[in-house]
Parts: sequence; C-alpha cells; structure tokens
Amino acid sequence: MKTDSIFYRLFQEFPNIFFELIGNSAATATGYEFSSVEVKQTAFRIDGVFLPDVEEKPIYFVEIQFAQELELTVEEVTQAAQQQSTP
Repeated sequence: MKTDSIFYRLFQEFPNIFFELIGNSAATATGYEFSSVEVKQTAFRIDGVFLPDVEEKPIYFVEIQFAQELELTVEEVTQAAQQQSTP
C-alpha cells in the first residue's frame, strides 16, 4: 500500500508525532528508533516499530488503518482529540 511508505517516512523523520498521538510527551521520541520489521510467519508485516534505546522502556508496534468513509475517520479523530484535551 502506498500510504505505508508515507507513514514510514513521516514517523522516521518526525517520531514525536506518534508519541503525541498516543498521549505521551513528544520528548519521549528521543529514546526511540523507528524502523520497519517483518515477522517470519507467512510474511506478516508490521508497518513499523519504535524500538527503545534501553530495555526498561516499552516497544511500540505501529499499524496504520484507514476507513473508507472519510467523514467517519475525521469524526473519530475529532473525538479522540477532544478526549485528549479534556482534563
């Protein structure tokens, strides 16, 4: 899928975006390296993975999904953003 390469490049160049999306500080990205991996199980591919620089930090697996209805996707993103901004 063409969008996979778009998100790969996006997270490769701006890893802080991922951590902001999941509610963490953008500074968290400094301790991670983003790469693409393939799990050897009938070619199961993950869009990407954030690997930490130390073992104590969690590993983040990234899989990008799209909905056919753009309005639904925008609505879900809006709801998520509103929930993040509510204390």
